[in-house]
Amino acid sequence: MDLYAWVDAYLDHLRVERALAPKSVEAYAADLAKLCAHAEEQGVTTPAGVDGTLVSTYLVALGRGGLGARSAARHLSAVRGFMRFLLRERALQADPCALVDRPKVARRLPKVLVVDEVARILDAPEAEGFRGLRDRAILHVLYAAGLRVSEVCGLKLADLDRKKGLVSAFGKGQKRRLVPLGEPSLEALDAYLRVRGQHPRAAATQTLFLSPRGGALTRQAVWKMLGRYARGVGIAKNSSPHKLRHSFATHLLEGGADLRSVQALLGHADISTTEVYTHLADGAVRAAYKRAHPRA
Repeated sequence: MDLYAWVDAYLDHLRVERALAPKSVEAYAADLAKLCAHAEEQGVTTPAGVDGTLVSTYLVALGRGGLGARSAARHLSAVRGFMRFLLRERALQADPCALVDRPKVARRLPKVLVVDEVARILDAPEAEGFRGLRDRAILHVLYAAGLRVSEVCGLKLADLDRKKGLVSAFGKGQKRRLVPLGEPSLEALDAYLRVRGQHPRAAATQTLFLSPRGGALTRQAVWKMLGRYARGVGIAKNSSPHKLRHSFATHLLEGGADLRSVQALLGHADISTTEVYTHLADGAVRAAYKRAHPRA
């Protein structure tokens, strides 16, 4: 098989065995199509011709095309995964990426809201009516559980365990995780569920958070809703569901939670993804040190 056919086989592997989201598979397809085009320009059409030099010249070509280090690192990650697949399928004898250095990327710290700003946003929706109670419950769950916006939009009634105070989130890689909810978020959910039961479409769907027409909310609708409430309480900085997730993680660490627990709550596969929040919590750690250490 030529390289393009192997890429198709790899994409099928990502869809079926790895259960990646369609958009993730599309991103891999776009990145690997560029690799195949570069290989073709170099006269390479099969995996046997792919070596470290080809991968290195591919990255150089991306840089000359104006691609930044962060995007180049993403491309290399896609290539590495593809090469591991080829090795597993015995289409390659050695990993051509083994000696290729990852482009150095300056880690950007996530932007977060302070506790007072979060409180103002959570209190912004009206505590009455279907829309107000629904929006209040969504915002509470986003922050209380640190869920991704797609996870909140996909919640079903059965995902909520009111007695145990838990929500079951269906996250990346088709993995589920249980996340506890605090009493304020449970009270917000109780209030919403009472008006949800009066919705004409309530009995016809298991979706937890309903649109006015009775369908599931889109991610864009939740983004716009959050931004509207943030601006309404005077928070000019760009507010988003993911910023609430960043704030959730940072506030936990500032409150003394350990990194492994925060990793589990966020659903991160790699703890290095969670470690970025420790930089944001440094101020709280220093303050705790000064308060507690006898020689501070």
